[in-house]
Amino acid sequence: MAHHADPAHHNPTTGETIRKIFVASSGNLVEWFDFYLYAFFSVYFAKQFFAGDQTQAFLASAGVILLSFFMRPLGGYVFGRIADRYGRKTSMVTSVLMMSAGSLLMALLPTTERIGAAAPILLLLVRCLQAFSVGGEYGATATYMTEVSQRGRRGFYSSFQYVTLIGGQLLASLLATIMQLFMTTEEITAGGWRWAFVVGALMGLVSLWLRRSLTETQSDAARTSKEAGTLRGVLRHPRAVLVVLGITCFGSLSFYAFTTYMQKYLINTTGMAKPQASNIMTLCLFIYMCAQPLFGALSDRIGRKAQMLLFSVGMAVAMIPAYRFLGANQSPAMAVLCITGVMMIMSLYTSISGVLKAEMFPPEVRALGTGFVYAIGNALFGGSAEYVALYFKQAGHESYFSIYLTVMAIVCLIAVLFMRDNRRHGFFRHD
Repeated sequence: MAHHADPAHHNPTTGETIRKIFVASSGNLVEWFDFYLYAFFSVYFAKQFFAGDQTQAFLASAGVILLSFFMRPLGGYVFGRIADRYGRKTSMVTSVLMMSAGSLLMALLPTTERIGAAAPILLLLVRCLQAFSVGGEYGATATYMTEVSQRGRRGFYSSFQYVTLIGGQLLASLLATIMQLFMTTEEITAGGWRWAFVVGALMGLVSLWLRRSLTETQSDAARTSKEAGTLRGVLRHPRAVLVVLGITCFGSLSFYAFTTYMQKYLINTTGMAKPQASNIMTLCLFIYMCAQPLFGALSDRIGRKAQMLLFSVGMAVAMIPAYRFLGANQSPAMAVLCITGVMMIMSLYTSISGVLKAEMFPPEVRALGTGFVYAIGNALFGGSAEYVALYFKQAGHESYFSIYLTVMAIVCLIAVLFMRDNRRHGFFRHD
């Protein structure tokens, strides 16, 4: 592939790179913190919006996540077009503002007891707004962080997209843990959970202020290109589209299976108390977050394709034993060991999730190609992870979920085999 004229070919200084990565990723942290608050606090408010026993309420709550995920491709498309036609900064500022507004609306939502059947509908609409925002966040941020990174260290620097993505999830989990220390389960359920969403909205204001200082990375030539931000331009790279889709389907599925759903699995299947499950996930997520730069740097040495081969094979082998072990073992220490072990394999993918996709597309369609294609796979398989797992449990076939994960890991492996080595093919220099 030929190299297009692209500011990304300029090799910035270390200080310049660190400053831009920090500013871009800080907004990413806030956006994902807001989004994951729902996953961690839904165990408290699910029954206020949905009828039935605990599993049925969890299932309905997961259904809202699933339906809202289908707004992500729309967000990926709209914000991808904005990022490619009007600049990465415009897209990132708008998406974080929209997410913060959604978080404030979550804090103000009336329950079913107050407004009846309208409550779950309003909940769904607010989640759709947040999912639309998150759908646009991924592509623009991955593109920006890849473009501002130094040559030969793009894997390392771009890994901070998932450091802050996991960091947002970790902060949501940590906030849940802190609230459990100072409030009873009844107090959190009665309305304490709403304050968590107020915190998210306030953090969004800080994020907005930080992102306004970002400098643009896209050249005028790329931005004014006839195919800038068009699906036609993206589809000129069919191999990249199919590889990104194949990788994302399992990458997103496994990520949500071992992060947002895992807390419910520990409560609902292993039989742990809610505070204990939150503490376990907080510790595992912290270790997972810290591992990202190490695996990002590894990809700069061995290449993205080699690292993705290790990921897909490792996950195919680990899925069934990991879920069997967690379901049969109530030891918190063993749960931490098992979940962390799987998360280290997952880090082979998550640390380079953004950069490996951004490297496959030219600058005029990079954000759209990265974000929109990712959002489709993410909606179909990431969004359905929790719902499918709970459906299998309710149907009496809980073990089928780990088999499903294994099959999708093999699909990912097939996609990786068709992936080009970034060191020899791509739209970035690696010397």
